Amino acid sequence: MNAAGVTVVVLTHNRVEQVLETLEKLLALPDCPNVVLVDNASTDGTTQRVSRHYPSVRVVASKTNLGAAGRNLGVACVATEYVAFCDDDMWWQANSLSRAVSILDGSPQVAVLGARVVVGEDEALDSTCALMKASPLGTRGLPGPALIGFLAGASVFRTDVFRRVGGYEPKLFIGGEEELVALDVLASGLAIVYADDLVVHHHPSTLRDSALRRRLLARNSAWIAWLRLPMGEAWRATLRALVLMRREGTPLRDAATMFAALPWALVRRRVIPPSVRRMRAIVFDGQQRLDL
Repeated sequence: MNAAGVTVVVLTHNRVEQVLETLEKLLALPDCPNVVLVDNASTDGTTQRVSRHYPSVRVVASKTNLGAAGRNLGVACVATEYVAFCDDDMWWQANSLSRAVSILDGSPQVAVLGARVVVGEDEALDSTCALMKASPLGTRGLPGPALIGFLAGASVFRTDVFRRVGGYEPKLFIGGEEELVALDVLASGLAIVYADDLVVHHHPSTLRDSALRRRLLARNSAWIAWLRLPMGEAWRATLRALVLMRREGTPLRDAATMFAALPWALVRRRVIPPSVRRMRAIVFDGQQRLDL
C-alpha cells in the first residue's frame, strides 16, 4: 500500500549529518511519503545541505529555535489528511506509514496513533512504549490500547485535529510538550491509540543536555497542570518542580521563570472534563501497581 495520504514532518537543530541519514531512510521507504523538514535555526548549514542533497524534501527554515513548536511550521505546509512526526535521530520502518493510514481510515474516532519505538542497534523496546502497550484502559473497541499520551517523535495525527488543538505550545519549548496536546485531543472526545505494528527506530543523539531537559520537564509539567488540571494537581506538580529545581541547584532562577508564567497560564486555563480525569486516574493507578 502507498502512504500518499501522509506527510512526515522531521524536526532538527544543529545535527546536519544525522538528519541527512534520517532523510535518506525516509525517502527510501516503499510507503513513499511526502517529507517536510523543519530546521530550528541551525547554524551548521542544515538548510543548504538538505536542499542540495534532497531537493524533493520541503525545507522550512525557522529564524529562531522554536523547540517542539517548530513542528507547527511543518504542519502548516501539509496538504495530506495525516501527518507523521519524527526527530532527526528517528525514522519510520518500511510499511508502518501505510499501515497507519489504513488504521486511521478505518477508525474515525482515533485522532492520534502512537508507534512502537525501538532503540539503538539492538532495537530494545522503549520503556514508555512498554507502558503504552500494557495500558490499563484496554482497547474499548479501538484498534489498539487507549492512551492518555504519546511520544511526539513517534506519532501519526489527523492533520485537521493537530491544527484544531493548536499544535505545540511555543512557551513550553521542549520537554513533555506532548501532554498538553494529548489533553486537548482527549477533551475533544477523540482517542489516542497505541499501534504496536507501527515501528519507529531511534538512535539517540549524543548532543543532549540532560540536566536542562529534566528542569524543563518539571517546569512544563507545572505549567500544563495550571493550564488544564484541577488546582490540587496543579500545586502538587508545582511542588515537584520546586523540589527538582532545588536538587539541580537552580531553584531561584527556574522558580522565578516558572511563577512568572502563572498569569499567562490562568488566562488560558481550561480544566479537562471528568471523563479525561478518570482516564488519567486509571492509568496512574495502573502504573503505581506496576511499581509495587
